Amino acid sequence: MAERPKILLTSPVHPDAQALLDRHAETVVAPDTSGATLNALAGDVDGILVRNKLPDDICDHAPRLRGIVRHGVGLDFIPVAAATARGIPVANLPGVNARTVAEYCIAAVQHLRRPIVHADRDLKSDGWEAARAVASDYAEMGEATIGIVGVGSIGRALAQIAGQGFGMTVLGASRRSGRMPDGVEETPLDELFRRADAVVLCCPLTEETRGLVDARRLALMKRTSVLVNVSRGAVVVTDDLIAALKDGVIAGAATDVYDTHPLAPDHPLMTCPNVLLTPHLAGITATSAHITGIRAAEDLLRILRGENPENLANPEYRDATNEKT
Repeated sequence: MAERPKILLTSPVHPDAQALLDRHAETVVAPDTSGATLNALAGDVDGILVRNKLPDDICDHAPRLRGIVRHGVGLDFIPVAAATARGIPVANLPGVNARTVAEYCIAAVQHLRRPIVHADRDLKSDGWEAARAVASDYAEMGEATIGIVGVGSIGRALAQIAGQGFGMTVLGASRRSGRMPDGVEETPLDELFRRADAVVLCCPLTEETRGLVDARRLALMKRTSVLVNVSRGAVVVTDDLIAALKDGVIAGAATDVYDTHPLAPDHPLMTCPNVLLTPHLAGITATSAHITGIRAAEDLLRILRGENPENLANPEYRDATNEKT
């Protein structure tokens, strides 16, 4: 009987995905997500299912490694170039939670523009009239303009909800021009920041997008506009965002991602005015966790059987494999 492959999970997965893996492999769940722990556990594994950032040198510590699958989309969690050089296939799941993240974005924009949860709080603490008094400061969605930076699978889902569901004017900026879906006005980046009542960042983290939103771009925004970041923390210059919130340069911000995860309890963002902070959960619901877990598990098992995953992120890995044979 062939030896069962061993799989490292950087974090737990949905119970149905865990059960699927357990039928075909031995699994180990990392007790923490430090680089030292992940490297130590990688020594005898055949596959890694990634929910947290891997250390850049993990391939150096995993001589048996035959495949890496991202439990989600962002490949910045994986040292793809290093895996490719060693002939290790890498897969991810583009679009798997696009609708989930898009709905989070809408909820965040609504909260920043019309925070009815504050009315609930004020009603309970200060009474009826005090709670009603702030209603005239709220803003509706329908006649507003939303600017989407990165109109990929998430951006497209968001554009559909915002445009067709709320009747918003939708502006879009993307690396590739001429590919906007119907109802999205392709707009130069600076103009998008000037015109939008809500700017939503859905772009991947690359060298071009690192620090994309700095003090200059924040100053382009209306004082009544808001910023939502579901991209990566480094797309925004955090110190510039903090200053913009404290100085009233923009009306508010919501962010689900940070320069370092987890966000430290004493981080300056924690005390900023008009900011909504969530712990990297925009893509997580009961539905998305199940779908993502099952698809990631299936893809990793495919790789370990010598088959192709649904979405191979580094087809050039075969070049390194061929050089070894």
